[in-house]
Amino acid sequence: MTKKQKAYARAGVDVDLGNRLKRQIQSLLKKTHPAAAEQVLGKMGGFSGLFRANFPGMREPVLVASIDGVGTKLKIAFAMNKHDTVSADLVNHCVNDIAVLGARPLFFLDYIGCQKLEAKVFRQLLRGLSRACRSAGCALLGGETAQMPGMYRRSEYDLAGCILGVVDRSKIIDGSKITQGDVVLGLASNGLHTNGYSLARKILFEKMRLKLNSLLPASPGQTITVGKELLRVHKNYQPLLTKVPSGMIKGLAHITGGGLIDNLPRVLPSNCDAIIETKSWRIPRIFQILQQNGNVDAQEMYQVFNMGIGMVAIVANRHAQRTASILRAKRIGRIERGLGKVHLKF
Repeated sequence: MTKKQKAYARAGVDVDLGNRLKRQIQSLLKKTHPAAAEQVLGKMGGFSGLFRANFPGMREPVLVASIDGVGTKLKIAFAMNKHDTVSADLVNHCVNDIAVLGARPLFFLDYIGCQKLEAKVFRQLLRGLSRACRSAGCALLGGETAQMPGMYRRSEYDLAGCILGVVDRSKIIDGSKITQGDVVLGLASNGLHTNGYSLARKILFEKMRLKLNSLLPASPGQTITVGKELLRVHKNYQPLLTKVPSGMIKGLAHITGGGLIDNLPRVLPSNCDAIIETKSWRIPRIFQILQQNGNVDAQEMYQVFNMGIGMVAIVANRHAQRTASILRAKRIGRIERGLGKVHLKF
């Protein structure tokens, strides 16, 4: 005899399916806990996650928190039916946002909102979250999955995450020591990361009429589909940044939405400007394609996209060569007296 479907499931919310899936993915959460084995307390599946605040070696630990999403990059994941990369994007983006203050990640919480819970999609998302958290040394402490019929299109979802990290107060990187004569270093991105997708999709799919499986117009010897290019995983820069001796980096900026133009001023003192030499690094082909085919003004390109620079570090001139070597970064500009603004030199 066929078991009668519950009324709530008929209305679009399958609680039992949600419970089964959450039980199945507990091993993925446990894989992210070894680095914080003595700090993650309590059982999984509770109302809240427990993390013991124990920071040996820190005189004055300061908690650093951030929350973010993946934006319309999700539309590419839906169309490609590939979901583990966008969840990894989410973790890496959040890790970078606290790394700019010198913080190391402690734990991560995710939120998934969907019309209907699909087991295959849910497992992919959790695999991506787990993999990225393990790589970052960050415990995936828990999260929330909300089934909301009528709120989302079929087979679509929203994704957000919250991260908590810690830094010793004396080691906070806040840009306050930046001064005239300092050097601006740029760490390469590997594509769009998680920003500018609304404009990129409009140019690639509406104006150029490309498909996800179309080969991206490229230089000789380079072949990649549009879909794979757009799903490149956002880089996590935090492991590299930890290799630089303490106190050597004066300021860090994660180049996300707003590009170099809007993100770099967030760490500049009010009496300093950053002069960026845009010809000092090679602009990745994807950005050239978008600018040429979208007829986008060069200034706007550097405000919408990262243009090949995913993270910026500002250091004293005497430390520039050593830091650039450690970070595998390029010298892309300098600090001059000014008003806290960015000036692009083309």
